[in-house]
Amino acid sequence: MMNDKLKGHLSIAAAYTIFGLNLVFCKDIANSETVSPYVLFTLRAIGASILFWFLSLFTPREKVVRGDYWKIAVASMVGLFVPQMTFLMAITMTSAIDTAIIGTLGPIFTMFFAFFFLGEPITGKKAGGVALSFAGILFLIFNSVQSGGAASTSPWGVILLLVNSLSFSLYLGLFRPLISKYSVITFMKWSFLFSLVVSLPVSAKGLVTTDFAAIPVNVRWEIGYLILFATFFAYFLIPYGQKFIRPTLVSMYSYVQPIIAAVVSIWAGVDTLSWQKVLASALVVGGVVLVSRSRAAATVGSKG
Repeated sequence: MMNDKLKGHLSIAAAYTIFGLNLVFCKDIANSETVSPYVLFTLRAIGASILFWFLSLFTPREKVVRGDYWKIAVASMVGLFVPQMTFLMAITMTSAIDTAIIGTLGPIFTMFFAFFFLGEPITGKKAGGVALSFAGILFLIFNSVQSGGAASTSPWGVILLLVNSLSFSLYLGLFRPLISKYSVITFMKWSFLFSLVVSLPVSAKGLVTTDFAAIPVNVRWEIGYLILFATFFAYFLIPYGQKFIRPTLVSMYSYVQPIIAAVVSIWAGVDTLSWQKVLASALVVGGVVLVSRSRAAATVGSKG
């Protein structure tokens, strides 16, 4: 059991480390203005679909129950299409650090979904933590700027990121039984295929009109990282880790993102650290820690 838990923790930690670096790379891709969010998502879906389906050729064939196909399709919308699309749209309107700060709300949203779907009570600590974190988000919104620039954030971008976090938290909390039912490769090859089918109608024109030859070399490498690591490897590691640890603990690893994003983006000169960002981050993380210390939080899920 300890070995399984360790596998789960290491897998999720690696995935969120990848996501932390991805925040900075996606911001750089967005600033290049060479690929639209719709096209970028479809490229991710194409790449991941090819890789997962190719990998499935070398693994034992697993039959999916007919009634589970629509469930996997819904899971792909909630866990892939909506989170990735809103993220890629929001990154053009937010700084990398602000994106990471808002991402730390995931554990709180997961707690709410545990209340609705698993009947977990909302304690005083949970309520206090939620209030504290949302105070941080409101502070960030009211101190956001509308002008362009590497370190600027718009309120609309914050809203998109909240939708992103809500959707992915719902995915973690609601679909764990379905994810555990099948191998990671089987689940993800169908999930990305469904996401690809949905994305093609909205990105078809962009795929045809995008001048791929004009994309700078460094941006091509960043897109490659996005497809191979932040999509294929990360989305392999998350469902794998979910098999061994609770959804709440999975979402808690979102704390890794602000640290990595802040260090890399400030070092690269694509973002700045202000006292407003520090205060907002402290409020958000403080609220999440308060929620995580609630006694009821320890009962979410069947494994820890």
